[in-house]
Amino acid sequence: MARQERAIRTRRLILEAAGAIFAERGYEGASLADVYARAGLTKGAFYFHFDSKQHLAQAVLEAQIGQGRYPVVPRTLKLQELVDAGLVFAHLLGQDTMLQGSVRLSLEPGTHGLDRQGPFRDWIERCRATLAEARDRGELYPHVEPGQTAELFVGAFSGVQVLSKVMADHADLEYRVIALMTHLFPAVAVPGALARLDMTPGRGARVLDEAGARVLDEAGARVLDEAGARVLDEAGARVLDEAGARVLDAGPGGGTDPGPTAAAGAR
Repeated sequence: MARQERAIRTRRLILEAAGAIFAERGYEGASLADVYARAGLTKGAFYFHFDSKQHLAQAVLEAQIGQGRYPVVPRTLKLQELVDAGLVFAHLLGQDTMLQGSVRLSLEPGTHGLDRQGPFRDWIERCRATLAEARDRGELYPHVEPGQTAELFVGAFSGVQVLSKVMADHADLEYRVIALMTHLFPAVAVPGALARLDMTPGRGARVLDEAGARVLDEAGARVLDEAGARVLDEAGARVLDEAGARVLDAGPGGGTDPGPTAAAGAR
């Protein structure tokens, strides 16, 4: 188990270093030597996990859509979950180097042999599913088609983040994403749902904090449940042990003293 955990940590270290290198230099400008040097690993340790730059780049791309990277806090308003996903992504893109490298790989021409469509397909499907639920709850106008709207949103978001990268190195990405949503959502959301959406600055960071607190609460609850179960098991075991001891002490006769009269009759 310890060896497996160490391998997982090493792989994560490599992906983070690779993300930073790809973000800085692109696919063509990056070298594997740069990556394992940045990760502080030997060549042998690196090649245990990845055998080529293409293999490594694909893993960085796939990390963009890995489960758990963009925590979703369930909302009564499904459109709020879509807003939150976009703002969390915008917030993380300003500080997560692996995400930055993945985004550059997904948009950069010349990355031959890589499946650059994967992240786009995943985001489109996530948006489509959320929009479909929002439609079923009456949050969307009847004319809205979730699949088309999802493609429009992902395409517009991609363009906005490219513009933000060129103009401000993503420093103003949250502002631009909020502007995009402010102009897009009135075309799809009914007034009652639109009025309840929170698109205020800092929303992405707040959602991440809320998601982190939920994880800690759930982990704490599991620990308490497990501890409680152990206490009950131990208490039950003690009760059984004590009952068994009483039976053994009583002997075959059931432990009842026959008294002198009964003893005399027996004689």
